[in-house]
Amino acid sequence: MFPSPLLRLAEVVTAEARAQKLRIATAESCTGGLIGGLLTEIPGSSEVFERGFIVYSNRAKQDMLGVPGDLIADMGAVSEAVARMMAEGAVENSNAHLAVAVTGIAGPGGGTPMKPVGLVHIAACRENRSILHEAHRFGDIGRSEVRMRSVEAALELLQRLF
Repeated sequence: MFPSPLLRLAEVVTAEARAQKLRIATAESCTGGLIGGLLTEIPGSSEVFERGFIVYSNRAKQDMLGVPGDLIADMGAVSEAVARMMAEGAVENSNAHLAVAVTGIAGPGGGTPMKPVGLVHIAACRENRSILHEAHRFGDIGRSEVRMRSVEAALELLQRLF
C-alpha cells in the first residue's frame, strides 16, 4: 500500500519508540489518517501506536483536540498555531508520550494567495519538551502527492523527538 521508503521510515520510527518505551499519537487533517495507517503497516506497531485523531473539520479539531475555535477563526485551520495546538491536544487527550499533527491544503482547490495549494503545517511534540514545527510548500503537485509528502515530512519531524 505504501512505497518502500515510507515503510522503512515508519520501521525506524516505531523501532525507536519501542526502544524508548514511548507511545505515539497522530492528529491528522489533510492526510486523513495516512500517518496512522503507515505506522500500523509495521508489524508490532501496537506496542507504540496509541491512537490517531482524524480531525478533518474545524469542529473536530475543537472537540477532539481542544483547539480553540477563536484560534482557528483568527489564524485559519492551516496555520502554525493550529498545528501546534493539534499536536499538544493529541498528547493531552491520549496516553501517548509524543504526537505529530498535520494540517494543510492538499488541493486541487481551497488555496489562496496567502495559503496556496500544497501548504502544509506539521507540528510534533513530546511531553516536557518544546513543540517542533515546519511549514512545507509542496506546490500544486497533485492531491495524492501533497498528502504522501506530508506523511514523510511528519515522520521525519517526529523522528527528531527521539
